[in-house]
Amino acid sequence: MRFISIFTIFMTIGVGSYWAWNNVPELRYSFSDALSLGNFQTLEVRHTAESIMESHRRELLADSEHSFLSPSLKFYPYLLMEVKYTNRFSNKTEEGIILWSLVDGEMVINTASWEKTHGFNDCILSGAGDEEFRIINTLASHHNHLDREGLLKALNVEDEKLTKWLNTCRKKNLIVQTGNYFRLHFQNPRLKVSPSTKLDQWLVTKPNRNADRASKRFRASQIEQIARAAFGKDFAVRKKTEIFLPVYSIIVQNPDGSQMTTYWNALNGKRINKHYHFE
Repeated sequence: MRFISIFTIFMTIGVGSYWAWNNVPELRYSFSDALSLGNFQTLEVRHTAESIMESHRRELLADSEHSFLSPSLKFYPYLLMEVKYTNRFSNKTEEGIILWSLVDGEMVINTASWEKTHGFNDCILSGAGDEEFRIINTLASHHNHLDREGLLKALNVEDEKLTKWLNTCRKKNLIVQTGNYFRLHFQNPRLKVSPSTKLDQWLVTKPNRNADRASKRFRASQIEQIARAAFGKDFAVRKKTEIFLPVYSIIVQNPDGSQMTTYWNALNGKRINKHYHFE
């Protein structure tokens, strides 16, 4: 009897592990990461902290009473996706690469400036799906200002269905209504973008060992799900890889004993907008 109980326990563990391995990709990522003994794929460090401090000395140090403390390097997780989609202008299939942050939930539009979208974070947190994005994308395409009649015409749906979609978007705090007009409920929204990151040059990855890595706030499956909802039925992910962006923390010691910390992209040497930075 005891043997049967032990056998049952091991069988349950085995079946559960098999199911999790095949159905929870994040578990595979974690297991592979653990086996890598500290190695992981990161974008190339092309600018040193010292070169950034020297180039921006006048900006960061107000006078001789201010001084630099030792900088630190931290790695932030991104999802690199190889994708294919239909170009809405040429109506042809195109292939590209998307970089999407697993920390702030936003997509990188251009690697030269590290310009990002704004609004996908809220969409992920609210669980926005295909129907919500019909409204979101329509408003984004009409300068974020459209009345009910305009939405009916643009979406070509029945009035009852539009009412349902609008109510859902309002409940999820994705849109707001002023009079008979609707707009996206984001400050300076940027959601209507091409499903491809513009690469200044090809991204290079290399293994790094025992580095300080930021925690992920979003799962790869959440990013893929929101991308499919945002970019439509012709959007497909061919391959996805988790990579990391090296970011410097440059600290300035002020005369009064306080400190000012700024964050710098080690790939392009540019300062990171604090709006997109999460500790």
